[in-house]
Amino acid sequence: MSAEFDLHDYLTAFRDAAEARGFTAGLLAQLEAGPLIAWERPGSGPRVYLSAGIHGDEPAGPLALLELLCGDFFDEAVQWSICPILNPSGCVESRRENALGVDLNRDYWLRSSLEVMTHAQWLDQRPTPDLFISLHEDWESEGFYFYEINLGEEDLGRSQLILDAVRPWFAPESGPEIDGHTPREAGWIYHAAEPDLPEGWPEAIYLAKMGCPISFTFETPSRAPLAQRVAAHVAAVKAACAGLCDQVGESGF
Repeated sequence: MSAEFDLHDYLTAFRDAAEARGFTAGLLAQLEAGPLIAWERPGSGPRVYLSAGIHGDEPAGPLALLELLCGDFFDEAVQWSICPILNPSGCVESRRENALGVDLNRDYWLRSSLEVMTHAQWLDQRPTPDLFISLHEDWESEGFYFYEINLGEEDLGRSQLILDAVRPWFAPESGPEIDGHTPREAGWIYHAAEPDLPEGWPEAIYLAKMGCPISFTFETPSRAPLAQRVAAHVAAVKAACAGLCDQVGESGF
């Protein structure tokens, strides 16, 4: 990941903060590099699932989840599920792929890796979330952008809410093409619930196939200072979750 990120220290800090706030841990797999853990806390409201660290060279997402946890963001009415580090070996080696060279975020159809196989099984055993958010970074971008997969009606106001929340740190990524896709507008890729490659399913596509009605994949520019990337992810998560009130008719954020 980076010289500013140590996996053992991070997992310890996340465990202490999560347990102090009533989350319980589920061990999905014990890997040589470290454990693959899912954290959950029950609630009476909507189901929200967040993930990060599926690419080991993207530290801002995991750190943003820890900051949200320490900042007591997680509303008690919501049913939360969090996988803060989906690729322990990649995080240790500061590389995108796992130790065997597999891009885990393209493995949810084949399930060739232990990480994705056990993670997908865990997802299968739980009710489909109302909202899924995954936190990523992009070395090629200059600004912030996000993917939206929406099985319902699009909401221009919600996309603007997210982009405006991040604007103090990053302008929306612009141009006729972003990450190989034509954006709906600057910073916003409205993606069909189908993979770009038939066998290269990302986590977000897998959740969509499970019936998750809406998901966001947030991307911050890796070349920017880490503190800015973390702050942008925190702001984007808060904005997306605020929009959930309208999406599923719940309150409390």
